[in-house]
Amino acid sequence: MQVSENKVVSFHYTLKDDAGEVLDSSEGRDPLTYLHGAGNIIPGLEKALEGKDAGDHVEVSVAPEEAYGNRNDALVQSVPRSAFEGVDEILPGMQFQAQTPNGVQILTVVKVEDDTVVVDGNHPLAGKTLHFSVDITDIRDATAEELAHGHAH
Repeated sequence: MQVSENKVVSFHYTLKDDAGEVLDSSEGRDPLTYLHGAGNIIPGLEKALEGKDAGDHVEVSVAPEEAYGNRNDALVQSVPRSAFEGVDEILPGMQFQAQTPNGVQILTVVKVEDDTVVVDGNHPLAGKTLHFSVDITDIRDATAEELAHGHAH
């Protein structure tokens, strides 16, 4: 059985940046399982896995346009400290959820200045080429419920 639309695919992976630093890995955890064709993983990785078989090893580099997009400087904004009501200490690197017209957005604190906090709404991996090493462990047909919900269970 090959990776194709409406298949539930499980795989182990290691994700590295251009410098070869490991950004994420499934090592020591269960494999990542997703519904192929439902947009559950980044487009470039999904395309690279298309047509592969269980047991296959895939090495793929995914450009920002096929991953988390290019950085958008307009998503870096200064907001008043008062917007963080109830938070005693705000430090660079902290992440917060903000409700936006497009749904929930993760904001990362870049800098804290007196009464102003500079936040970045870009995905932390935006603008980066991602290098995946993937081992496909299992492929199966999706259930009717998984197809209806748009993700693997």
